[in-house]
Amino acid sequence: MRSPKGTFDVLPDAERARALIADHGAEILDAAGYGRIETPAFEDTELFERGVGESTDVVRKEMFTFEDQGRRSITLRPEGTAPICRAYVEHGMHKLPQPVKLWYRGPFFRYERPQEGRFRQFNQIGAEAIGTDSPVADAELIVLLDELLRGLGIDDAELRLSSLGNPEARAGYRERLRDYLREHQVELSDDVRSRIDTNPLRAFDADHAGTRAVMAEAPTMIDSLDEADAEHLAAVRRMLDAAAVPYRLDGTLVRGLDYYTRTVFEFTCERLGAQSGLGGGGRYDGLIEQLGGPPTPGVGWGAGIERILLAMPEAPPDRIPEAFVIAADGDLERAFGVALSLRRARLATRLDLAGRSFKNQMRQADRSGARVAVILEDGGGVQLREMGSGEQRAVALDELADAIARG
Repeated sequence: MRSPKGTFDVLPDAERARALIADHGAEILDAAGYGRIETPAFEDTELFERGVGESTDVVRKEMFTFEDQGRRSITLRPEGTAPICRAYVEHGMHKLPQPVKLWYRGPFFRYERPQEGRFRQFNQIGAEAIGTDSPVADAELIVLLDELLRGLGIDDAELRLSSLGNPEARAGYRERLRDYLREHQVELSDDVRSRIDTNPLRAFDADHAGTRAVMAEAPTMIDSLDEADAEHLAAVRRMLDAAAVPYRLDGTLVRGLDYYTRTVFEFTCERLGAQSGLGGGGRYDGLIEQLGGPPTPGVGWGAGIERILLAMPEAPPDRIPEAFVIAADGDLERAFGVALSLRRARLATRLDLAGRSFKNQMRQADRSGARVAVILEDGGGVQLREMGSGEQRAVALDELADAIARG
């Protein structure tokens, strides 16, 4: 029996790499003052219809939505920002000192065509700063994602940066874009034509060759910013320059969700081919108000763990044990007790569980990379052998942990 199409099993070798990403992300985000939050794997469908946007591909095509036993419409979360903003409103976080800085990781779900780096169940790590409209927050979050990727050895990620302006300015731009698209609608894909009125910006993300040719000459929002929005973007750029984070201005970057305002960004890695996006996000200054909260600005990002794994240059090595306990006397229960005492002393310890001979236990110890072998002899004696040099000495059992720790 196989796992459902578009899902996957995480085996031990892959889990080590995932744990490395999670631990590295937690270290970076905790140090910057972000606290971890967990939201449910499913939410009321209305949250995503209102927050993400009914005209987006996520809501129109990609959500796993079902009716529960109470006849309520429930959706497996397709993204992380709307649930966190719902939690911000529900738990009165606007009463806390602002901004509220949060990070998360966990599984998300979208009904997409499975391919390398894209699954119907996938995992993300993300961060949000809610309660400030300062460009400093935008820059901080971009730098944190840059540090996360580079700290994992991904040195060739490219940062694309743009601005979608404020909703009022964008409304005027959307009308100009609609007019442009109508002038060229015979060259557009059916999907783009069907959304000229509801979501014309999505044309920038089309794969259709004719549409891409039309969009290469289309007006962009970044060229239509008002003075305040232009200064906000300029401030973000100054801080990225000061942090030595390179970027490319890209007016075609619109992201796939309706809630974005002002700053938007994405890190890509061309080595990954068509699915090159590693992570990105932007500012969403009207989202919390849309969800019934007070007017509250916010900014954040999400990064795909599966995409990061593909871009990492090498998998992390196994954890090397300090000690391998060998039951030369054949007493596996005694070996189990000794191994347990060493683990409780915070020493990584392994032992044979299969009843192998002494010779084969020594072979297992060597393969494990353990620094020392603890050899339990007939009559209760304990020998400590340095695996590198082969030197061996007798050690009292109650002094064993200290002797290993001292090296």
